[in-house]
Amino acid sequence: MSVEMKGGINIAMKVPSHEYEAVLAFYRDVVGLPPFDEKLPAKGFILGPNRLWIDEMPHLSQAEVWLELFTDDHVAALSHLVANGAVRCDAVEDLGEAFRGGWVMNSANIVHLVREPDAW
Repeated sequence: MSVEMKGGINIAMKVPSHEYEAVLAFYRDVVGLPPFDEKLPAKGFILGPNRLWIDEMPHLSQAEVWLELFTDDHVAALSHLVANGAVRCDAVEDLGEAFRGGWVMNSANIVHLVREPDAW
């Protein structure tokens, strides 16, 4: 493979509104993970070397987990993934025109954000 990708630090849990507060309480009160809120209204927890973002999604009926991949060349990486069976799904969340990355789903419909490390 000519395109290098590696795991990112962000894991997003997209949670329906009717479960949102209970999920926050689980990670805060039961598991005891340190919270962070520097990008309000987003809330999350420090999960070892990763950031676990808990996003309220009113239109979902069940929770989903989304993963992140880093690459130095998002265009080449996204092209490589699509050529090998991943499906582009940029409509899941708008990243803006200038963002250097995009969304794909793997064969099990798990959403992945593929981005350059300084894409934000």
